[in-house]
Amino acid sequence: MSTSPAERTPYEVLGVAGSASEDDLRRAYRRRARETHPDTGGSAAAFDEVQRAWELVGTIEARASYDRGSSSTSSPAEPGATWSAAPRPPRQDSRPKARTYGHPGGRARERYLAMLREWVGRGVDIPDPYEARLVRTAPPEIRRELAKALAEEATARQITDLGMGFTMWSDVAAGNEGALDHVVLGPAGLFAIASEDWGGQIVLKRGELQGENIGPLELPVRRTTRTARAFAKDLRVKFTGVLIVVPDNSMEDGIVAVGRGRHASTLVVQRSLLGHVLRTGIPGMAHGSLSDVFELRSVLQAGIRFL
Repeated sequence: MSTSPAERTPYEVLGVAGSASEDDLRRAYRRRARETHPDTGGSAAAFDEVQRAWELVGTIEARASYDRGSSSTSSPAEPGATWSAAPRPPRQDSRPKARTYGHPGGRARERYLAMLREWVGRGVDIPDPYEARLVRTAPPEIRRELAKALAEEATARQITDLGMGFTMWSDVAAGNEGALDHVVLGPAGLFAIASEDWGGQIVLKRGELQGENIGPLELPVRRTTRTARAFAKDLRVKFTGVLIVVPDNSMEDGIVAVGRGRHASTLVVQRSLLGHVLRTGIPGMAHGSLSDVFELRSVLQAGIRFL
């Protein structure tokens, strides 16, 4: 199990409610093990996921530890652990950071809190809405909003550390198409960036991202490129590339080009490689001059609106 709130819980993997009896849990495990075993038409990945789920809740002791929000194999790993937005630790060096504007992850956290309060019930006190035990019991669509916020915050931290040659605007309006998670300007050009975390493995098929936790109508590539076009049209700018940033463990390849033609500059990028792409640019795409960067920054700073 990864550290993502969006990842399926062991109960969801086994197909039972969190309140299932020990006997029901055991029967569910045996059924899912048969269904997912490679010898009976399943896949190794699905079978491994079932075994991993059973390790977390298959014994009374392990299940009690998991239900408390604690586990030696998942994170946060201590009772009372939380996914709250922690303040950035004090800087350990004097190197200049990127210019940053906006509140990365802010809207996703607001959506998470609103959905969580509606699910828990009005008038119910929630001492810590990010406490691991509470988050794990929430429906998948609520956990997904928290994972989205964490993904945006992680991307913003990486971009901030790239240095003073970069400028980042987060959660910016894009006409009638909603918002872009990040707009980043640097020596290699102007990039529209979406930060995502579906809590599971993803693959690129026929120019679109697919995965067990990606809804059939979600279409993240189409949505991101459409939003980027709306933003570019409103501000009369041109993006060098559109990047969809995902956790490192969510796909096999570190950088995947979406396609050719108008999608040639759209990439799916593992988060640890984001800095490399922003520094070096997209292969085959020319870099602008330093004066172009200064002029474009002024246009963006004057025209960007935050949501």
